[in-house]
Amino acid sequence: MRERSARELGAAIAAGRVDARELTAALLDHIAAVDGDRAVYLVRTEERAMREAAAAHDRARRGMTASPLDGVPVSWKDLYDTAGIPTSHGSALLRDRVPEHDCPLVARGVRAGWVMPGKTNQSEFAFSGLGLNPTFGTPANPYSGSEPLAPGGSSSGAAVSVAAGLAAVAMGSDTGGSVRVPAAWCGVTGLKTTWNTLPMEGVLPLAPSLDTAGPLARDVADAAVAWATLARRPAPDLTGASMKGVRLLVPRTLVWDDCELGIDRVVREALDRLAKAGATLVEADVPEFAEADRIIARGPYLPSAEGYAVWGDLVESAPERVFSQIVERFRLGAKASPIDLARLVLEGRRLQATYVARTAGFDAAVMPTVPISAPPVARLLKDEAFYVERNLKALSNTRYGNYLGLSGLTVPCGTDEAGVPVGLMLLGAPHAEARLLRLGAGVERALGA
Repeated sequence: MRERSARELGAAIAAGRVDARELTAALLDHIAAVDGDRAVYLVRTEERAMREAAAAHDRARRGMTASPLDGVPVSWKDLYDTAGIPTSHGSALLRDRVPEHDCPLVARGVRAGWVMPGKTNQSEFAFSGLGLNPTFGTPANPYSGSEPLAPGGSSSGAAVSVAAGLAAVAMGSDTGGSVRVPAAWCGVTGLKTTWNTLPMEGVLPLAPSLDTAGPLARDVADAAVAWATLARRPAPDLTGASMKGVRLLVPRTLVWDDCELGIDRVVREALDRLAKAGATLVEADVPEFAEADRIIARGPYLPSAEGYAVWGDLVESAPERVFSQIVERFRLGAKASPIDLARLVLEGRRLQATYVARTAGFDAAVMPTVPISAPPVARLLKDEAFYVERNLKALSNTRYGNYLGLSGLTVPCGTDEAGVPVGLMLLGAPHAEARLLRLGAGVERALGA
């Protein structure tokens, strides 16, 4: 799984060089061997996976493959409804929740022939950028050294499943950075889609006005194929993608303010390579980012407010069964009024309009995905102040894309002094996923990925 891209696996299955049944069986055995504590996959769906693999094999034998990833293993975060399979939002409070139907996005994956090996771990209620889950266990970052490092969240198991070769592609969700943060820390590619472009029915919410679905993959091309399948769009043509003629906006401040030296160095070296490959980089202030920070600081925090409106009663019914940091984040929104929520949403839309107008002459804005390196899990669990501070910094750059309703992509651009991957984030205009993916493919080539 780690030696071939998802596209290569799909092509090999279609050509009869790889048997989808054998591939899936081997993967399930590997998952059982290396994920014995179920920290990556909360639920393994062996019977469904083998049934789907058998159907994919039959289609390949008849020359009737359903999509470029027909027969390819794709993991799904534990907030996507799956028929007859527990979907708990990573919470003990929903442990026994078993949907009757697949949600529309899972159904699209089924029609494309994707094979589901299981449901991946996540932060409880998808409400943390660090990826810890004291209830079900935290999947260790594959780049951990002597002590486990945070995988990033909230799509923790999704990122680890791809980085560790336990899935070819993973489906996560992103409300404030939950695809891009774990993708960056685990050294994979992650796509944040524009709000409301992929159907979110049957996807357990955190903040409905911000929640988005998106794939994590080994490279941009795999992410592009997965996105196109779910969006029912033609896959973008990545042939010949380069930096020639590309104009990139580099925010002058804010996104660098909390940047650790090792990450600052790696990202600036990556920007130098993009410039040498032909890109024009223009440094400028981004007033909309500063205004978003002021709105967030003023409060109430939109994910807390909407999240409490959705889950507050359940969480307050048994707060002792929820990680204390998650409970406190929910309670930040307990006193928000409907007027507060409406104002926050309208302010985000206003900032989106001015940002899009200001950046119309650029292909994307570019910046560090996460300004800090993955912190140790043990200290995060022991030191509450450290957890709060690291969580805020982990999401400090990615949240702009959500609040302004933009498309976003993170690609690996190197490693810091600790050997932990560093991500380079591209923020594009709303509904610009195809252009952003082509740009991302050009960035990959310029960086030698």
